[in-house]
Amino acid sequence: MNNTFSYSAIAAALTLSLGSTAALAQTPSVNVATDPSFVPFEMMDPDSGEMIGFDMDIINEVARRAGFEVNLTTMEFSGIIPAVQTGSQEIAIAGITITDERAQVVDFSDPYYDSGLQIIVRADNDDVEAIDDLEGMSIATKIGSTSYNFLQQELGEDADITPYPGTADMYMALLGRNVDAVLYDAPNVAYFSQTRGEGRTKVVGPLYEGQQYGFVFHKGSEWLEPSNEALAAMREDGTYDEIYEKWFGEAPTAD
Repeated sequence: MNNTFSYSAIAAALTLSLGSTAALAQTPSVNVATDPSFVPFEMMDPDSGEMIGFDMDIINEVARRAGFEVNLTTMEFSGIIPAVQTGSQEIAIAGITITDERAQVVDFSDPYYDSGLQIIVRADNDDVEAIDDLEGMSIATKIGSTSYNFLQQELGEDADITPYPGTADMYMALLGRNVDAVLYDAPNVAYFSQTRGEGRTKVVGPLYEGQQYGFVFHKGSEWLEPSNEALAAMREDGTYDEIYEKWFGEAPTAD
């Protein structure tokens, strides 16, 4: 009788253990794309060789709550939307602005960050205070970004607009006097001006084109709703604010 009980107990324990192991093994791995040069949202840690940043903390926490593992791929920003559109990547997070045009080919999560565009010039430039002052000047921005579209709309043929593949390229062009100004996403511009560009650059003018960032999903993705639920829970329990404070110094103010 006792032996039967022992064998049954052992068998049950083994079944539970194997079941738990199988459950862990079945956690799906989801292809996620990002741009490695959009600091402080995503960047390579030179010590660990791992991608770190605000977006990385957000997507990893969302994945944990939504029930998937992140299989991360880095690529140039201009290739991210096409990669998700064609299905080679299921999700993308890279400070991607939610637009009606992009929403025609991909799905967006609920917004997770409020942003806009801002101008950065060299510290000795006192001629630029607003977008109109850039007429006749050379301006750098990033390929495939909403800032490029904004410049074309506002200045068109009245300025020399050069799109660069990476943010480091456009900032180096500014410091090297190859361009007069850069227009790009405000948090990235501010981060550069306070780090590598400190003392050599300054941010000028107002915030243009109030924007919101969202995760990008392949059309009809099963992970859209679970990710939105995870984001909402993170805001509710304070996890979002903790991550925000880690990278930007203070929690976002409520509207």
